[in-house]
Amino acid sequence: MKLALIGAKGVVGEKMLQLIQEMGIPYDELYLAASNKSIGRKVKAAGKKNKLLSVADVLSKNPDVVLFSAGGSAAREWAPEFAKKGSFVIDNSSAWRMEDQVPLIVPEINGHLINSESKIIANPNCSTIQLVVVLYPLHLRFGLKRVVVSTYQSVSGSGIEGINQLMSEREGDFEYKLYPHQIDLNVLPQGGDFMDNGYTTEEMKLLNESRKILNLPELNLTATVVRVPIFIGHSESVNIEFNQDFELDDIRKTLSSTLGIVVEDDPAQHIYPLPVNAYERDEVFVGRIRKDLCQPNALNLWIVSDNLRKGAATNAVQILDYLLRNNFVR
Repeated sequence: MKLALIGAKGVVGEKMLQLIQEMGIPYDELYLAASNKSIGRKVKAAGKKNKLLSVADVLSKNPDVVLFSAGGSAAREWAPEFAKKGSFVIDNSSAWRMEDQVPLIVPEINGHLINSESKIIANPNCSTIQLVVVLYPLHLRFGLKRVVVSTYQSVSGSGIEGINQLMSEREGDFEYKLYPHQIDLNVLPQGGDFMDNGYTTEEMKLLNESRKILNLPELNLTATVVRVPIFIGHSESVNIEFNQDFELDDIRKTLSSTLGIVVEDDPAQHIYPLPVNAYERDEVFVGRIRKDLCQPNALNLWIVSDNLRKGAATNAVQILDYLLRNNFVR
């Protein structure tokens, strides 16, 4: 198999390379591309040094699968070119997520939507992935009626620029500006750009992507996205209203028996999910499980995940693994 990665020098691209090795993804040839200024440099992968190519050079190699982590504009320009040549493209940007003909995939939920014609496959937003991994088994059991989510998202969700701003400010340098305000010792109730409806682009991704992945086009979901001054790990406070009543033991059993979910819920011992404990883990962690005291059939949860792994790179490499295991690629 000929495997390619576009955006190999970004924080998610580097994590994809790490996970390809960790998960034992087999390949015969590996082609890496990054920005034009990086062409010719070498990146180490699986003990070998690989020279960074241009995207056009990678295209000429006719790879079987291409992992894209290079931003929306690059994905819009190049993904169709690879697809025309028969490559499967797994894109981590928002460029293709809401296109009707493009499957938006979390493998443990809707991997079955992938077929031989799925030449462009979209990887969801980081905060969406960890949310729907938890919502899906609960919906199958109790039926979702309404979801209210507030996120607490790390700066790595903004890429290296977000990391650089937080690091600079912690060193006393406040000149670097990705965010409109200081992020160190602060929280920003903004993720992405504000839209005419008063919501941000990140908040609308949570709504629209969750509806598509769960195949619930009328799902009532509302979100507030908050950026917090930690480097890695997204957290979410989630209120879920179901169509039917439930017992907390049934909620815990449902979540504990779901692959990829770890329940950490012992408040008396101060045990609940923390970003620092989710670091370099692929699971989604759930805790603070309790009934809503003001609304019938409603539940409160706290959800945490490593946004660079399950929220991005892990999910993308899991899609690649799905293609291999189902013989879409040999």
